[in-house]
Amino acid sequence: MKVWFLGTGTSQGIPVIGCDDAVCRSTDMRDKRLRVSVWVHWDNYSYIIDCGPDFRQQMLASQCPKVDGILYTHEHSDHTAGLDDIRPFFFKQGDIPVYVHERVLKNLHKRFDYIFTQEDKYPGAPSVTVNEVKAGHAFPLGDKIADPISIKHGDLDVFGYRIGDFAYLTDIKYIAPEEAEKLKELKVLVVSALRHEPHDTHYNLEEALALVSVLKPERAYLTHISHHMGLHAEVEKMLPANVFLAYDNLEITI
Repeated sequence: MKVWFLGTGTSQGIPVIGCDDAVCRSTDMRDKRLRVSVWVHWDNYSYIIDCGPDFRQQMLASQCPKVDGILYTHEHSDHTAGLDDIRPFFFKQGDIPVYVHERVLKNLHKRFDYIFTQEDKYPGAPSVTVNEVKAGHAFPLGDKIADPISIKHGDLDVFGYRIGDFAYLTDIKYIAPEEAEKLKELKVLVVSALRHEPHDTHYNLEEALALVSVLKPERAYLTHISHHMGLHAEVEKMLPANVFLAYDNLEITI
């Protein structure tokens, strides 16, 4: 399995519009972060987790050849706003499967009604096949099994996903012990870490590292990073040996 980090930034991305701090002015490409998403692929299978506003740019950069499905974590715009840009894949492949919580599906219906409508559909609009994801119910994904992991993003219920020896948790502030048990013996854990200072709805760096120390994956990668975290080159020096700051267009093998 390979994981391509399509985007590792927060809802504003980095550089932030109008910002003049050291991170936003950095010439290090690792400090330039699109909205958070990953492409997970193995053998002939190809899946995206979250489809944000930078989706088109991310697909061009990664040269992703096809999308067998999109797994959604939650409905916030930085995770969903790129849905219309599945059109080229739809034109080649037909309806694109989406894996989505019922609440998130209702949100997508409101925002992309022309995609979900069955009457007088515009001929250029894409179509999707809906697969409802329920807490506690694993589901087949290609020839593997995906296990939704229930986490909290402030008061909002969000899904992380475990696929084989890989797990992806973004926009996390709390995970119950019984859900954390599902994340033991991982080869790679990806977890969000917004900044150094505490935040009401996101892990900060200290909280993310604490989860890594409990779960003990072979490797951990931090994502959903804001410009307040600091320069990539400087923050990376502060991390444990098996923990890394992810960056856009990084590809890892599991």
